[in-house]
Amino acid sequence: MATSGNLIRVEHVVKSYNHGAVMALNDCSLTIQKGEVVAIIGPSGSGKSTLLRCLNLLEVPTTGHIYFNDVDITDKKVDINLHRRKMGMVFQHFNLFPHMTVLKNITLAPVQLKLKTQAEAEEQVQSRVDEKLAREVALTIGEMSFAASSGDLGIAWKNEDQVRQALKDAEVKGNLIQRYMKKKDLEAEPVDLELEFSADPEKISAFVDAECKDAVREASDASITRENGEFVLTPSVVGTTVDPEATGAAIGEAVSQADGASGTVSAAAVVTEKQPEITTEELSSIKDVLGTFSTSFKTSGASRSTNLQVGAAKINGRVLMPGEVLSGYECMQPFTVANGYRAATAYENGRSVDSIGGGVCQISTTLYNASLLAELEIVQRQNHSMTVGYVKPSMDAAIAGTYKDIKIRNPYDTPIYVEGVTSGKTLTFTIYGKETRPANRTLKFESVTLQVMGAGAPIEQVDNSLAPGARVKVDSGHTGLKSELYKCVYVDGELKERTLLNKDTYNASRPIYRVGPAAPAVTDPGAAVPGADPAAPSGGTSETPAGTTPPAVPETPAAENTPPSEVPQGPGYTPGPGMPGDPAGNSSPGGNEGPGQNAGPGGPGAENGGGAPGPGGEPGPGNPAGPGA
Repeated sequence: MATSGNLIRVEHVVKSYNHGAVMALNDCSLTIQKGEVVAIIGPSGSGKSTLLRCLNLLEVPTTGHIYFNDVDITDKKVDINLHRRKMGMVFQHFNLFPHMTVLKNITLAPVQLKLKTQAEAEEQVQSRVDEKLAREVALTIGEMSFAASSGDLGIAWKNEDQVRQALKDAEVKGNLIQRYMKKKDLEAEPVDLELEFSADPEKISAFVDAECKDAVREASDASITRENGEFVLTPSVVGTTVDPEATGAAIGEAVSQADGASGTVSAAAVVTEKQPEITTEELSSIKDVLGTFSTSFKTSGASRSTNLQVGAAKINGRVLMPGEVLSGYECMQPFTVANGYRAATAYENGRSVDSIGGGVCQISTTLYNASLLAELEIVQRQNHSMTVGYVKPSMDAAIAGTYKDIKIRNPYDTPIYVEGVTSGKTLTFTIYGKETRPANRTLKFESVTLQVMGAGAPIEQVDNSLAPGARVKVDSGHTGLKSELYKCVYVDGELKERTLLNKDTYNASRPIYRVGPAAPAVTDPGAAVPGADPAAPSGGTSETPAGTTPPAVPETPAAENTPPSEVPQGPGYTPGPGMPGDPAGNSSPGGNEGPGQNAGPGGPGAENGGGAPGPGGEPGPGNPAGPGA
């Protein structure tokens, strides 16, 4: 690189021929500045042409030095071809190719055969290729630069086959006339070989991932939480990524066009933006209550209460983008102690059993009713085998593995937020989103009982460990029902739509008692006994005095729970069997723990009848199921 204003500097140049017999130039010195126009005048034979030819080393000076841009081009270590690219010369005889344009004449390609043999030409080409592949690449990403080798980026000679074929076709061979004609053709039209290179997109991606992490960033989705009754929004971040295909093309072009045999090749990576899947703008639309519903677990014990708290927390905070589906079972499972659940009562074939996660059907039911009020799409919902006490018939939703599940889909064009919380002994689900429904439009959900089936006669199971005549209640009986649920739409208080949503059947179950063995028969002391002494005193040796009866053993039913006197009422609430205000006066204990709990399939008519109780007390077909209602 020039460090002064001198473009050409000639110092004491001598050019002689025939071992000094002819002196064309003798101690010639001159300086030409950039932008300066210099004319050299003299008679023919004075050395003008010789000097010009020395300036680009078409003639090599015998002694002396010639500097071009402050580089001594007479130094044998300097590649004169690099500097000739910055020079131009018009000869006395132009020596132009008449079949080529001026542009083509002055922009011949970097490699020309120049009547070389194929082997010589291939060696020259391979040398140029090796030079290019040996150069380091400075890959720039934004404002950062990263050094890489050809191997790092998978740089390879792209058009090798085409070049080698061109070399083969241009080889001078044949008889004398053929060689002469070929030579003349090459003189008229030299073979122009353009070396092309490419980079491997996969290796570029690997290099960027390993070495350029600071120059790119991952896209980050927006997130939303609800804290202290307010939404807290974490903004999304637009990511950047390197396009490996486009960057590979850019690197290949830079290497192909690079001049010289050494130095670093600079190539700029093609960077594109990567948008997050969930944006700040989308989540910012979550502001309005679309639907909310509460149920009570006031009479539930510690284990069932824990299960409701744990299960609700696993659904709380879920965001559904438009079209996405939430599965209650997938959110809450696995129902294990390690996942926070405890053993609580569920039903199996009409019997009360302990099951890990017992009671979670109250979660699915509460979520279902909130979803109805928010008018989400109900993808899956099944009723319990028997009625529950925390909602009216046909308003419940059971959980039993994937066999019975609550699945809801977001039908709106904006995201929704699902909140599930417990406060005291109240479970509440609220669906938030962007309200677009008219303010004068209201909903009511109407439960209609079509048929009531009695529980039937008690089942007595003899238990010899009990006192004779004792009775212990194992399970309370359940009244069976057939019911329907209607969605009623009102506009300005006037009913506009009444749509059937559910039509369900709930099985009846018979009460179950454990009874002691039969009491021994009591003999009438006044009766004649064949063979007995009529004079003998009555009563004999009986432990019970004559004329008395054994004391009755009081019935000791299993612990039963009483429905709460007050149940928080969500929109559309009406009392169901066993609920406050139930006109039928049923005593279903609802979602309470203990024998007699109204949960699960477990009564007569339970699905496939077998296995441990499933979530909500509903077994899957032939499979052990999870927790009860």
